Amino acid sequence: MVTVGIIANPASGKDIRRLVAHGSVFDNEEKVSIVKRVLLGLEAVGVQRVWIMPDRFGIGLKALDNLPLTIEATLLDIPTWFTPDDTLRTARLFAERNVGCIVTLGGDGTNRLVAKGCGDVPLMPISTGTNNVFPLMIEATTAGLAAGLVACGRADAAVVRAPRIDVYRLATPQAIDQLHETAPDDIALVDAAVYDERFVAARAIWDSTRISDLVLTRAEPGNIGLSSIGAHALAGQYPSGHGLYLRLAASGKPVRAPVAPGLMQTVHVAEHRILAPGETVIVCRERPAVLAFDGEREIELRAGESAILRFNPHGPRVIEPRRAIALAAGAGFFSGE
Repeated sequence: MVTVGIIANPASGKDIRRLVAHGSVFDNEEKVSIVKRVLLGLEAVGVQRVWIMPDRFGIGLKALDNLPLTIEATLLDIPTWFTPDDTLRTARLFAERNVGCIVTLGGDGTNRLVAKGCGDVPLMPISTGTNNVFPLMIEATTAGLAAGLVACGRADAAVVRAPRIDVYRLATPQAIDQLHETAPDDIALVDAAVYDERFVAARAIWDSTRISDLVLTRAEPGNIGLSSIGAHALAGQYPSGHGLYLRLAASGKPVRAPVAPGLMQTVHVAEHRILAPGETVIVCRERPAVLAFDGEREIELRAGESAILRFNPHGPRVIEPRRAIALAAGAGFFSGE
């Protein structure tokens, strides 16, 4: 039975950056509408079953209410604590049940959690977060069609690998040679930053002047968030398929970038280095610091502790929706009755 999973984060688009910047708020009622349109798109291309992660707001439950569907669509039967761990556990369960695709509603942080648990299941990420470099701003019906086509095996060529950053904490320089044999302690999809702070505290980061080191999986002009620093620093001269390391210091070159919606800041780039696939950055701290991934503080490093950040081109599998629909149309899928 062709099955698709949906993970909609009710907390996405509502963090502290709404107070310190000017990000828009994604209303949960709009997320309900998005899920409805995704479901109708999935149904239209032959998906037979859909599981939806339960959440505190009831996005999935409200989306199913009075929606005429011929396919089996239900909430996933899973214990919930209404924490980010629900997203990770749901992604792992979807992978175990061999769903054909996972549709996500969230920002970079939501998709990072899904990517940690989904294995090789393709993702169709819909942007409803604060920083949205990884997910796409796309009409939900189109996303549903593309996700369904991939799940049904009609658009395999529209699935590509996205890069990621593998994070190894408490590592020593001598451990680099063994990295390929060790699962990472954490990952980032867009950016990993060393933040000059002692404690995690509020998870979202917005003050780029406190960042000492930054590793990026991408640096395309037009991005929002920390990846925009790399794009502006390199003036668009960024080779595809590579990562980027930036060292920030007051003595460096000033670079202005939109580090959050509506929030332009000037940072000083003292050094940059293009990272080839598999290349690493060693973080050794004499003072306490926090590692932040995809715009959110995650790991505290005590004085004397270290970490290794590795650019990995073999991250999650992601759907290119317009290509998926073009492939199906070219094969005559939408022609006739």
